[in-house]
Amino acid sequence: MSRARGDVRFCDDLVLPRALHAKLVRSPHAHARVRAVDPSRALALPGVVAVLDGGALPGAFGILPWTPDELALAHDVARFVGDAVAAVAATDERTAWEAARLVDVEYEPLPAVTTLDAAIARPDVGLGAKGRDNVSKAVDLAFGDVDGALARADVVERGDYFFEGSAHAPIETHVAAAQLDGGGLLTVWSSTQVPHYLHRELSRVLELSPARIRVIQPPVGGAFGGKSEPFGHELVVAKLALVTGRAVKILLSREEEFYVHRGRHPMRMSLTLGARRDGGLTAIDVRTDIDGGAYSSFGLVTTYYSGQLLAMPTAAETYRFSSTRYFTNKPPCGPKRGHGSVQPRFALEVALDKLAERLRLDPIELRRRNAVSPHSTSVNGMRITSCGYLECLAKVEEASGWRARRGKLGRGRGLGVASSAYISGTNYPIYPNELPQSAVQLKVDRSGVVTIFNGASEIGQGTDTLLATLVADELGLELGCVRVVSADTDLCPVDLGAYSSRGTLMNGNACLMAARAVRERLAEVASEALGCAPGRLVFARGLVCSSDDPSRSLPTDEVIRMAEARHGTLGATGWYKTPPGLGGAYRGGTIGASPAYSFTAHVAEVAVDEATGVVTVVKVWCAHDCGRALCPTLVENQIEGSVYMGVAEALFEGHQVDERGLHLGPNLLDYRIPTSLDVPDIEPFIVESHDPEGPLGAKEAGEGPLHSSIPAVANAIHDAVGVRLDALPFSPSRVREALRRRA
Repeated sequence: MSRARGDVRFCDDLVLPRALHAKLVRSPHAHARVRAVDPSRALALPGVVAVLDGGALPGAFGILPWTPDELALAHDVARFVGDAVAAVAATDERTAWEAARLVDVEYEPLPAVTTLDAAIARPDVGLGAKGRDNVSKAVDLAFGDVDGALARADVVERGDYFFEGSAHAPIETHVAAAQLDGGGLLTVWSSTQVPHYLHRELSRVLELSPARIRVIQPPVGGAFGGKSEPFGHELVVAKLALVTGRAVKILLSREEEFYVHRGRHPMRMSLTLGARRDGGLTAIDVRTDIDGGAYSSFGLVTTYYSGQLLAMPTAAETYRFSSTRYFTNKPPCGPKRGHGSVQPRFALEVALDKLAERLRLDPIELRRRNAVSPHSTSVNGMRITSCGYLECLAKVEEASGWRARRGKLGRGRGLGVASSAYISGTNYPIYPNELPQSAVQLKVDRSGVVTIFNGASEIGQGTDTLLATLVADELGLELGCVRVVSADTDLCPVDLGAYSSRGTLMNGNACLMAARAVRERLAEVASEALGCAPGRLVFARGLVCSSDDPSRSLPTDEVIRMAEARHGTLGATGWYKTPPGLGGAYRGGTIGASPAYSFTAHVAEVAVDEATGVVTVVKVWCAHDCGRALCPTLVENQIEGSVYMGVAEALFEGHQVDERGLHLGPNLLDYRIPTSLDVPDIEPFIVESHDPEGPLGAKEAGEGPLHSSIPAVANAIHDAVGVRLDALPFSPSRVREALRRRA
């Protein structure tokens, strides 16, 4: 509601006294040696206070401790158009922009690699941080005799697929501000979704004690994974604050946002399926080439994610994947909603439909015959707990009228199905440690107000609301009596951030632990006052009463004061760590391992205009197994948001860079995302499987409902006009070309 009323103050709304404005000088070359940086003309401009070059911040950084290959300001080689090489700080934003244009940089252009094919063909260019070749990460894993299974298969389906990269396009671009106080404390405000990791990298690169740094995450105006790692501009404003002694703020333009990128990786996939005549899958074999852009980012994890989650929810007897991520002279790619697994899901779900057609099986029936089971282990060693997958399929099958309508809607209209699975929190922390992955502290006030100090990042997904709901429910409080303070490294315990759909399961479990500890203290005094056993107490609607005689009750705030009188100030902590031993016993087996998995099924209905090639998604039915819906409205909203984003990527989006390294549309006019007029009718279905690992049985709902929306649209297009689209996005030109080839 606060966002709807306009009450929220985002990072750029922050007004600091005597604040300077910073801007970055960015390379115009896709690949160039930085010979010299001359700031003299910029420093001569009235209002300019400081100019930094790469020598001011020489330490490399990165989100993963194994691949720190980025510099806040490139002082040797610029690796993509937009790579920052210098920074200026001035008394106002206009002067800062002008000063950035006056910084003279001498470049020596180097050979540039801007396509996957070139990255593979030109290893001599050596774009890796160590300069040996262009390979960022390679993974080869096999489970069972895949070649033998394919040789024995009754039907073998082979195909090539391509997924164009896409950008996050948040309403709020990246913003950061920094201030050094009189006591030597450096405070950094940033629109990040990983304040803890930013805190670590600031300490390491600036060579400051972490005790001298505070990171605050204000409300974030959209992230979707694009703000889930430290960025150079955050380090720059912090350094400028240290150098000048004044507050400094930086706001990236929309164009800069597209060059900072970290969006979905372009992937080229070759996929082979083997099956028996009865539809039983005997083998899945996939080879993937990944365009990683200029730096590592989360690339090591992305390479594993491109294969590890394909073994469910449609299972095969054997499985193999080979993935290689390459460096190119393009904006670096990173995690976008459904990190690393959306692209191969598109390929697999389209291939399953092709296989069903050859076997003359209904596509839903093929998936049903090969569905994973609850409380089982996937072929690659992932432990499955609860699983509502079959119910998800049944929901969308019935709601869409699948049996009566598929293939019978007339030329130009069709239905398509697809399904998916996703993690509920990653088993493995980004840096190896034995510490809790999520934690909260509760402060209980004698007024009856409970404050949750929560390290997790609220980025619009509803984490704050979820935690407040859990505490209010556990202690029987009205929701208005629960406050949430989030993502401040001085006030809140460590949480690893908003990524990998970890909030509900990990943060929720931590919060529930703390709330139950408080409840025990309150139950102790209430049971004595009401003359009943603690286990017979009910906490609800601001009262504590006996379940045997509801007329015997006490107001909760009175019980809190009674407990405080006996025990002193009330409070509790809660924390969460994943269970030990998750994942397969092989190198990389922990990547993709999760305490629980969500499951999703989509049916999409499309209309295709064969004259223009325009595809309109008419309606999408989506059923999602979230374990238990603690906040049903939030779950439905997440389903709808995921479907919207999936349809956008299917029909409109492509983060495309030309041979010079220039983005073809770094603005929201040329980079198309759906308006309200383009959004289809969406019917969400909540499926509850009550997972034993989740808080009160809950699993994720923020990313899983996206994956299978894209292939459902692709399969619906085939039902409508009889053509297969194996490359994204499904633009009018691609549709018309496919129709022309078929004719």
